Amino acid sequence: MAARVNAIAAVVTLLLFSGARVVTTPTADATAAAGFACPGRDVATPSGLASSSALTPATPRPSKSPVLQPLVDVPLPGGPRRFDYQSLDPSTGRLYIAHMGADQVVIVDTATEQVVGAIDHISTVTGVLVVPELGRVFAAAAGDHRVAVIDARSLQVVAYAGDIGFPDGLDYAPGTNQVFVSDESGGGELVIDAGTNDVVATIDVGGEAGNTHYDSVSGCIIVAVQSRNQLVTIDPATDQLLARYNLDGDCQAPHGFLIDEPRRLAFVACEDNARLLTIDLNTMHVTATCPVGGGPDVLAFDPAWRRLYVASESGVVSIFEEVGTTLTPIGEYVAPHAHSIAVDPATHRVYLPLEDVDGMPVLRILTAAPPPDKA
Repeated sequence: MAARVNAIAAVVTLLLFSGARVVTTPTADATAAAGFACPGRDVATPSGLASSSALTPATPRPSKSPVLQPLVDVPLPGGPRRFDYQSLDPSTGRLYIAHMGADQVVIVDTATEQVVGAIDHISTVTGVLVVPELGRVFAAAAGDHRVAVIDARSLQVVAYAGDIGFPDGLDYAPGTNQVFVSDESGGGELVIDAGTNDVVATIDVGGEAGNTHYDSVSGCIIVAVQSRNQLVTIDPATDQLLARYNLDGDCQAPHGFLIDEPRRLAFVACEDNARLLTIDLNTMHVTATCPVGGGPDVLAFDPAWRRLYVASESGVVSIFEEVGTTLTPIGEYVAPHAHSIAVDPATHRVYLPLEDVDGMPVLRILTAAPPPDKA
């Protein structure tokens, strides 16, 4: 996180892209009960998140072997520098890795376990998102205050979109063919037309944004606003902010999060107090709180095995099984700088880019022990 803080501090001002709309945020926080829906549907007046009371984490279940076992370390280019987000294309098996400190997007073929390409000069690359149906990769070039658009076949940058103070998390809303980009410096959620690569709106979310995710069930974009300890919802059909949900004292600086869409759950990592919240998206209530490693950053979810991985700046990967509407901790894996993680839902293999293993960066590929009902 220190690298991000230093980079954000260097941002003096945010220049808005010419012709883009600036969408202001509602002033009132949400106050009454119910869930949310987008687009074009009436949204019930939402509520602030209800805090869980005295929730005690479950005891990790006994295990004869570790949950994760290292399989191979794949050497990566770029020198021993910091990594950030990853994005897997399940149609090709290619894993796109943001090598933040080396200004590179590195591409690994997960079938052959080999590096098949690297895209240079993506300055301070943080977030990366592959959209297979478009044949495009979107990379947050925080050092240049813009987003690089990459052709997935040629691995060439075909366009840039911006300006944005410190782009970080990204996701794609297929119904409107738009990419939504968090601004961790507080300049607002950037909206890019994926057909033209033009910025079409900047949505004021009222603070520094961490991760951004599209929820296909509600049709909404959900953003973690870490400086306000909130989740906010955006309607991609109108590019309007719909509601705010307070996380209160259960979460300090929500940054990374993921959604289990079928079960209507969200898992939110709280960076400053090393907590993980489970949120029922139907009621917008916190159903569980668990401790995780210090400085939780990137999350990965295996939907078939219902397993959640939370990677932290402290190098601790906290591993949970989803049971009902809550989580059960089942173990930890520790490696230096293990704060970025990805999982292949088909093979259940786990990917950890590590910046410095004996003086070189590697992608550590790990096999996962199956849950008891899958063994």
